[in-house]
Amino acid sequence: MNSPAQLDLVFSALSDATRRAILAQLATGPRTVAELAAPFDMAQPTISRHLKVLEEAGLIAQGRDAQRRPRTLVVGGPLRDVDVWLGPFREQWERRFDRLEVLLEKKTKRRDHNVKEEKAKK
Repeated sequence: MNSPAQLDLVFSALSDATRRAILAQLATGPRTVAELAAPFDMAQPTISRHLKVLEEAGLIAQGRDAQRRPRTLVVGGPLRDVDVWLGPFREQWERRFDRLEVLLEKKTKRRDHNVKEEKAKK
């Protein structure tokens, strides 16, 4: 990520459900504006504004194919940068889950041991 301002642009773009749905469509391949607009009950200018936000954030790119101008998902780029930024948070949660797993294993062993002792007493 080049700057905090760029990170803000990406998170702002991702904060809208319609834009996330557009990204999900583009994850399967290039789409025209009409194809991207089809699932939504929105006018094309509204979809175009959403696309502009995604383009400004660097998440999608506009191509040119004869008369069409399909949009494509930018592979890597800002999403990779967000992933890098999230890395330390992910690592922290993974460590916490690892510690929780160890604790639960100890409790399970202790419970199993107590159950065996109770059965042995009977």
